Amino acid sequence: MAWDDERLRALRNKYGEGDSGEPFDPKFRRMANKISSVPGSGAPYAGIPTFLDAPYRPIDHSNPDFGGIQVAIVGVPMDLGVTNRAGASFGPRALRAIERIGPYNHILDCMPVFDLRVADIGDVPFSSRYRLEQCHADIEAYLNNIVAADVIPLTVGGDHSITHPILKAVGRERPVGLIHIDAHCDTGGSFGQTRFHHGGPFRNAVLDGVLDPTRTIQIGIRGAAEYFWEFSYESGMTVIHGEDIPSVGIPAIIEKALQIVGDGPTYLSFDIDSLDPAFAPGTGTPEVGGLSTREVLEFLRGLKGIDLVGGDVVEVAPQFDATTNTAQAGAQVLFEILSLMVFSPSMAHKPGQGAIGSTTTVTTERQG
Repeated sequence: MAWDDERLRALRNKYGEGDSGEPFDPKFRRMANKISSVPGSGAPYAGIPTFLDAPYRPIDHSNPDFGGIQVAIVGVPMDLGVTNRAGASFGPRALRAIERIGPYNHILDCMPVFDLRVADIGDVPFSSRYRLEQCHADIEAYLNNIVAADVIPLTVGGDHSITHPILKAVGRERPVGLIHIDAHCDTGGSFGQTRFHHGGPFRNAVLDGVLDPTRTIQIGIRGAAEYFWEFSYESGMTVIHGEDIPSVGIPAIIEKALQIVGDGPTYLSFDIDSLDPAFAPGTGTPEVGGLSTREVLEFLRGLKGIDLVGGDVVEVAPQFDATTNTAQAGAQVLFEILSLMVFSPSMAHKPGQGAIGSTTTVTTERQG
């Protein structure tokens, strides 16, 4: 249809001086109404920074109360397990500082911070900042409290060694499946006189009986350390190498992942070094030839409906992230994982939906 004065008049009548700015489309109006219904919604650079602008819920670590929360987003600022350059302990702070993610997921058609009872509950309390294995014990104990309260954990690291104690909490009743997106399999053995490092969390989790390797798929694997990853193949994990992704294609990898994890409880772990350093240079062990941000988003959004019982984003090291692109990508992935939780069957039995920003126990300042 050609542009003419009649069409211009129609647009002026609809969107001119009398327009309130509210969407006319019922779908878009529904989203706008959710945002405007929460007190404190305003400038994205104002207020206390939280993950994804989620309400802040301070937790008394001596007597934790997670009442009213369906998803707890928790920081794990610990990088004692790195084998290359440190810095991921500042990852949670970097992701909290990203000021504009969501709130609407236009592909999955949800607003997770508003559709679920989500809170940023701060960071895992550590009793030592020098002892790696003690830090792992602290993580497991804190995550045990979250899981025991029937709350789904969404964690932000920190290095990838944190996923082992998290899986010990999430998989304590039954081994879970895993969708693992990374440059490295992280199934290596003892290194530097310890098996507790960021190159071995999934080997440890399998041996502890909390991770089912036959329901595990690892995507984006590449680099010169493949001889460390014998355990992935021996245990029955499915490995998709980064070099094969262009020929296989993201839709086929989505189909394979859904087939591998099936309808059982599944954990999703995302290492930022799965992305090519062109997209995410701010990490401790960058590997060229990685995924693009577009490929990662396509893959994650294709997982809608899996029984997601937890997830993490790890290895963001802001000291090497001059443009903040790495933290931006990490925060976006965190948002996508939270969006998937809206559709997780495990969410169906959890009490009440809807944002918790109006409750008296949650602070609603927006992220700075």
